[in-house]
Amino acid sequence: MPVRAILRWPDPLLATPAAPVGTPDAETRALADDLLETMRAAPGVGITGPHVGAMLRVVVLELPGDASPAVYCDPRVAWASPETARYTEGSVSMPGITDEVERPASVRVAYVGLDGTAREETAGGFRAACLQHEIDQLDGIFWLRRLTRLRRERAVKRWEKARRG
Repeated sequence: MPVRAILRWPDPLLATPAAPVGTPDAETRALADDLLETMRAAPGVGITGPHVGAMLRVVVLELPGDASPAVYCDPRVAWASPETARYTEGSVSMPGITDEVERPASVRVAYVGLDGTAREETAGGFRAACLQHEIDQLDGIFWLRRLTRLRRERAVKRWEKARRG
């Protein structure tokens, strides 16, 4: 379970939609293990295949208070509440830069588990925000695109300043 190199924004792969997993296999499980170790080392609470250049629809989440990490293959938002909530978001591909993003407050996510079983999960609060954030990444939508133009420009300036260091 090696820690993989994380792509840094604005790498073009972070704006590229990921391919479906289909039926998870040994390679998918190995990728999930690598993603977990990479996310913990970053550190972060969520990571996707595209974050490490593996262009497959795999998400790993490990939120504070979770009994164990969760792996989602081919996740999609099946339902989103009309109510919204704001949470501070960032990315392992843009460490140190965060901003508030408004998203649906609750979602139902359809996905395939590592065992190949089709599943659904209903989530609210921070978990809902994290799932939507990572599914966006699988669709090639980096979190900055969810900000207003002004806030996005400010975040990019902070990132460029941090990289010059």
